[in-house]
Amino acid sequence: MDLRARLTPAFEECFGTLPTFIVRAPGRVNLIGEHTDYNDGFVLPMAIDRAVWIALRRRRDRQVIVHSLDFDAFAAFSLDQLQSKGLGWIEYLRGIAWALQKAGYALTGWEGVMVGDVPIGAGLSSSAATELAAARAFIAVSELEWDAVKMAPLAQKAENEWVGVNCGIMDQMASAAARAGHALFLDCRSLTFEHIPLPAGLSVVVLDTATRRGLLDSAYNERRQQCESAARFFGVRALRDVDMRTFEARGGQLEPLTCRRARHVIRENEHVTRAVAALRGGDLETLGRLLVASHASLRDDFEVSSQALNIMVKIACQQPGCFGARMTGAGFGGCAVALVHAEKVQDFAICVAKKYAQQTDLTPNVYICQAVEGAGLLLSS
Repeated sequence: MDLRARLTPAFEECFGTLPTFIVRAPGRVNLIGEHTDYNDGFVLPMAIDRAVWIALRRRRDRQVIVHSLDFDAFAAFSLDQLQSKGLGWIEYLRGIAWALQKAGYALTGWEGVMVGDVPIGAGLSSSAATELAAARAFIAVSELEWDAVKMAPLAQKAENEWVGVNCGIMDQMASAAARAGHALFLDCRSLTFEHIPLPAGLSVVVLDTATRRGLLDSAYNERRQQCESAARFFGVRALRDVDMRTFEARGGQLEPLTCRRARHVIRENEHVTRAVAALRGGDLETLGRLLVASHASLRDDFEVSSQALNIMVKIACQQPGCFGARMTGAGFGGCAVALVHAEKVQDFAICVAKKYAQQTDLTPNVYICQAVEGAGLLLSS
């Protein structure tokens, strides 16, 4: 039974009636442009056909009551008494309510059932999917106008300031504003974006290493601080404002570690713009080479890969029909992404899973993904 099919029976069992609304928001995979978002740079994600779903109906009071099928748990809070309770899945919903109300939205209480199939901790933005599904639910039940470009920064604010994860804007924008069959070419400074069509003969494959991020806040924040230090050295707002020619002329004056971090970000922004050009021109060979170069930079200069990710990428790149692969997400575990000739993708998936298991004694998950629409309202009665 697919997730949407589970929602209505579960809602009826919980609340004794049919839901008024069903909303969904997808996870995402970033094709290229890693650790550039918080440097005001460029990214190229796409929304994937794995999502968080909520079936809900309006309440007459200001309570929000949610049953998570994934965690087999109920949680509730009042829109008039929003207080952080620490960790837990409900904090993403509570944080969205806080961010929306702080921005002046008049919200209505609701009760609902939530379920998702975005793997948690894999670097596919399960948190952003939860946030945007919650935002879509609040906007629907409160009879407000949905604006994806306004919702994404509010969802980011909820994750930064309420949940306490200092993420960039990419995940929320991809979940909110993606288009089916397209990648999202996003300028993380201006939030302007363009939908770039994906060629019909190209398959996007997410390769879950079955390892979960050991991404400590300290490691992530340390890299942000190194990037900010480099930007100060160059006298700019963010590394987005430094081109490779300037870096090559002056970067040697930086402390060596900071120099490597800056080189990755500056070069990765170039990778993104060149990847967009390759997609527009149907040049999948060049696109694949850019993914491989991105992985090498993340591994060697930014040092956020892992042994499992490196093995997965190497195996993927050796298979017939693979244009290129790289780690995706913040790093230290989670997933890689591969671009594969559509006619060879089934054999690719089988071979990669088998060889990875042989080399690591881990059982990977392989997802052949479709590029889907951003957060949406699927039922309104």
